[in-house]
Amino acid sequence: MYSGSSDGEGSGGHEAAAAPKKIPSASSMPWVRNLRRFVGSGAGLGSEALMELETKRILLEIFKERQQKNAQAGLIPSFYKKAIIGFLPCKFFNSVSIIYFFVKQKPEEGSISHRVQRLAKYRFLKKQSELLLNADDLDAMWVCLRENCVIDDATGAEKMNYEDFCHIASLCTEQIGPKCRRFFSPSNFMKFEKDESGRIAILPFYLYVMRTVSLTQARIDMSELDEDSDGFLQPHEMEAYIRGLIPNLAQLRDMPAAFVQMYCRIAVRKFFFFCDPHRRGKADIKKVLLSNCLQELMELHQESEEEVTDTEQAENWFSLTSAQRICDMFLALDKDKNGTLSKQELKEYADGTLTEIFIERVFDEHVRRSKTGGGNAREMDFESFLDFVLALENKDTPEGLTYLFRCLDLQGRGYLTTADVHTLFRDVHQKWIDGGNYELCIEDVRDEIWDMVKPVDPLRVTLADLLACKQGGTVASMLIDVRGFWAHDNRENLLQEEEEPEEE
Repeated sequence: MYSGSSDGEGSGGHEAAAAPKKIPSASSMPWVRNLRRFVGSGAGLGSEALMELETKRILLEIFKERQQKNAQAGLIPSFYKKAIIGFLPCKFFNSVSIIYFFVKQKPEEGSISHRVQRLAKYRFLKKQSELLLNADDLDAMWVCLRENCVIDDATGAEKMNYEDFCHIASLCTEQIGPKCRRFFSPSNFMKFEKDESGRIAILPFYLYVMRTVSLTQARIDMSELDEDSDGFLQPHEMEAYIRGLIPNLAQLRDMPAAFVQMYCRIAVRKFFFFCDPHRRGKADIKKVLLSNCLQELMELHQESEEEVTDTEQAENWFSLTSAQRICDMFLALDKDKNGTLSKQELKEYADGTLTEIFIERVFDEHVRRSKTGGGNAREMDFESFLDFVLALENKDTPEGLTYLFRCLDLQGRGYLTTADVHTLFRDVHQKWIDGGNYELCIEDVRDEIWDMVKPVDPLRVTLADLLACKQGGTVASMLIDVRGFWAHDNRENLLQEEEEPEEE
């Protein structure tokens, strides 16, 4: 790899071989160049300059250590390891070819490589944090916007044209610094709705700045908790993030300390239900930031209790009221107090309105069998119960409907036939008759479902059909819950009752 020049002297060859190999300068190493892009030359940086010198020293240690190991083993330095992905039959020979792929090696815990990786990550995130606007900067920007805008005579809204926009940008740069300049680009001005005079409202622009700062700060916080720096959060990392948010959320500050751990488990489960559809045990940070879950969690910032009604608190999964309701529900169903739910115990959910065949299918598709074995060993743990509740409370979402469709697909073929619908609705029909209601014709209900869904293939209903018809949640309720079918059957009366109070 590193070879000395040959000048024709025979005796010098042995001396060159015995001499230590030349180590390249630190400035030629990729890690140092990448770090310098965020730090600069180091002049006048104080502690950052010292950190730069420490980084150089650690990098040199890594280089020497790897060079020595490779020299002893006689190997070419590699940052990848070889692994087998599978076997591929060869059609030309009576043999099987082994397929290899290469995966990047992760540094060992506590190794120098691991320390350097964490150091580089810390410095990068620290630099990004320094570029964010703080609360005082946002207040100063809002003052500049209000003092240099114009009032629309027709609507009374505070607006600014592009000239005002550029003038405010100059004022904010003088007061706050260059870190606010990126918000005042021409492309950002063009993102907002303009009136006939080419003006935009200052409030949407300011909310855009605040949301950008909030999401960037959230991404930095999540990245700090991402131990392996792969852009994904594991459940315990997400729990740590939510635990750190609790003191800053007005509606959660008075949460009992004994309930914090249980609350974090409940809150994290919704993030993973919607952001980890393949159940890999890790959620993409980008998907978490863009999900409605994070926005719903941030709604708990509201200070006054009068701003939030009891209904809104119950509907918000992350509210303390909702978390306690779910926990109490699980404890009430767990009759034997063993921390899990059997099929018989889960049948009491929602006052026993769910059908037995649906409960059976839930256990078949979404509940893992206990490691202890035994015929009746399969019971639902708390995490599986949270998924169950989330699916039933979010039937109209793709994630909730996907959960339920797996239960409705009795044969596991990826579609429902008329026979499947007949089998599923038979239990609903029995509960309907037991409740003292009028007689139903199952064939009529089946035809109504087909008219609601309008499947591409008239002989089968797929998950894509349920999602496309925008009534998949209603169809699922009709097939698994007698109360859901009653709500559909009485939809006109229920709609009229909702409209009467509004008219009064």
